[in-house]
Amino acid sequence: MSSVAAADAPRRSNAVLAAFSGPCLPLAAFGVALPVTLPEFYATHVGLELGVVAAVFMAVRLIDIVFDPFIGWGMDKTKTAFGRYRPWMLLSTPILMLSALMMFVLVQPGAGPAYLFAWLLVLYLGFSIGTLGQLGWAAVLAPQYDQRSRVYGWWQVFNIIGVILILILPTVVVKTGIGNYADGVRIMGWAILIALPVTIGLAMLTVPEPVNVGAAPHGGPGAYLALFKMKTVRKLLIADLLLGVAPGITGSLLFFFFGQIKGYDHTQASLFMLFYFVAGLVGAPIWAWLATKIGKDKALAVASLIFAVLYIAATLVPGGNFALTAVVMFIAGLPYAAGLFLLRAMMADAGDEVRLETGVDRTGLMFSILSATTKIGHVVALIPYLILQWVGFKALPGPAGNSEFSLLMLQILFIAVPGLLLASAAWVLKGYPLTPKRHDEIREALMARDAGTA
Repeated sequence: MSSVAAADAPRRSNAVLAAFSGPCLPLAAFGVALPVTLPEFYATHVGLELGVVAAVFMAVRLIDIVFDPFIGWGMDKTKTAFGRYRPWMLLSTPILMLSALMMFVLVQPGAGPAYLFAWLLVLYLGFSIGTLGQLGWAAVLAPQYDQRSRVYGWWQVFNIIGVILILILPTVVVKTGIGNYADGVRIMGWAILIALPVTIGLAMLTVPEPVNVGAAPHGGPGAYLALFKMKTVRKLLIADLLLGVAPGITGSLLFFFFGQIKGYDHTQASLFMLFYFVAGLVGAPIWAWLATKIGKDKALAVASLIFAVLYIAATLVPGGNFALTAVVMFIAGLPYAAGLFLLRAMMADAGDEVRLETGVDRTGLMFSILSATTKIGHVVALIPYLILQWVGFKALPGPAGNSEFSLLMLQILFIAVPGLLLASAAWVLKGYPLTPKRHDEIREALMARDAGTA
């Protein structure tokens, strides 16, 4: 499929955006499994100590953060007839298929820390390549300010659909009598393994990849560090870190909180998470619409404040009433998607600012930085595991005879900390410099310069 200049990219049809967003289904399944399903699965069903699981996940994520800038730099340097980002997504497919097989399907109780470390590292490598490739591809698919919100809105909707489908699987397996929760996790792995080549293959064949006009990246580590001097980039990274840690803590502690504090079983807790993500799907168009009215930064700040209030309110609802808890969890999830897609659309806008100032397209590198802060957020989100082990919390299914102090610590970590982080993100976005008007000016300047060099 022929490439066109990104500045001249037309408004993409819904069919094209749906095909482009298809790989989000298996990638999102990995995205929810890494912070939520796998740590709890390896601690409870494989039999590793909670502190060991936390330490392994943190170590691998820290190593993976180092990979990201090199992957992003490599993407920016890539020039093929097939495109800049599509070859990387193709590369990620067999890596992710193999890691899904080993992490979900073939692992057996008693597997040691070395097994978890090795295959988790492979999984994260493939996940980084796949997600960075898709995010960079999205940035060139629609260069216009509002159209970017639309592209990343589709991207986020498919992410949430992928999360919902993968969360349903273990519950369906248990409720239909096919197997227990561990069997459900293994079936989750098979679903990811099958969906990867189907969705990525469809996107490769049907979605174009425009090419930005710009010199190849240069400057080495200095150019990478120079990005942090930009006010736009700094604010985005801090906001992303805060908005990543908050739901990361929620996900990592959800089963323990609803099981030991509220008295719900594993299946009920999974359903609460399902309602939460369905609400994110419902709410995504609201935040995309609001972004076109007041700008992405203001829309994200509003969503973050509302998120903080609704989240704390939902967690304070007493246990014992499944229907009421389901309703409040749904309401709390309405702002969930805002940060995930608006921050990425805003980073794509910042990429235009860098291209205008430097003449260099650093889209892949900039998304690698954003990916790194997201992963740092996931590492920080596992610190509560270490704190809970330190206070003697027992990570067992259902009530486990924990002390009042350890249960109090669980509630503080699950309720107060995420709420404060969400509210802080809104404060960080105050004075964000890349407004809709400023981006329009940048885009006009890029189009004029690109036309002059054509």
